[in-house]
Amino acid sequence: MSPLLIRKPGELRELSRRWRKEGEIVGLVPTMGALHEGHLSLVRRAREECGKVVVSVFVNPTQFGEGEDFERYPRDLERDRRLLGEAGCDAVFAPAVEDMYGGGTTDLSSGERVFVEAGRLGELWEGEERPGHFRGVCTVVAMLFNAAEPDRAYFGEKDYQQLKVIQKMVRELLFGVEVVPCPTVREPDGLALSSRNAYLSPQERRAAGALWRALEAAAERARSGERDARRLERTMEEVCRAEPLVRLQYVAVVDAETLERLGALGDRPARALIAAHVGETHLIDNAAL
Repeated sequence: MSPLLIRKPGELRELSRRWRKEGEIVGLVPTMGALHEGHLSLVRRAREECGKVVVSVFVNPTQFGEGEDFERYPRDLERDRRLLGEAGCDAVFAPAVEDMYGGGTTDLSSGERVFVEAGRLGELWEGEERPGHFRGVCTVVAMLFNAAEPDRAYFGEKDYQQLKVIQKMVRELLFGVEVVPCPTVREPDGLALSSRNAYLSPQERRAAGALWRALEAAAERARSGERDARRLERTMEEVCRAEPLVRLQYVAVVDAETLERLGALGDRPARALIAAHVGETHLIDNAAL
């Protein structure tokens, strides 16, 4: 059955309130469309845990920087809607940019708009590589929460820094939404599923597997007793240097909550982060240590 298609934030809010008045638990899965099995795993998890499931399909301009791929980001709403129906989604929220931001500027640095700032956590790693990115992410997720008024929201661990930023925003701004982390879904060679994988040529696609091999090599060394974070980072760098098409942006061993770089593994959970350009495509991944 095809899910209901909603374009206006007010219509989504009205629907969600009706569902909740009927005693339903409402789950939200925010996406930018171009859906793959990673997204669909979030939808199926929400389907298992919630009475009603909303999936947003919105390519958000405020999280793209100058020269990034906003214009060419893949869009196919009919395909997405069909896949969502098969996964058990009840409603697809697919607003136009004007529905979310009105007719004004979408430049959050212009001083003309209210926005949500991600703080120190949003300045690290991806925030340094893509200035303003997490400002756009926090702002649009806050808008989606206000439109959908969900009980739960589902985010993949593939975008680990985004997950941590959203969890912190929800906690500190008292949103009252339960953020549910979900495991990364991978290709057989370990590459994390991403809508941007479609940009990769066959040669680049083969080279992209180096990101997961690098993370796995670091994790294996950690399991074998290596505690020195810099040695673990060098292990990741060495794996990626063997692939000429992979241009590293950063590797880091970090505290799993604060994302601050560690000198050594200790009692607190740690995470390995990696980002690279494979050809012209920006890819990120992470693994628990």
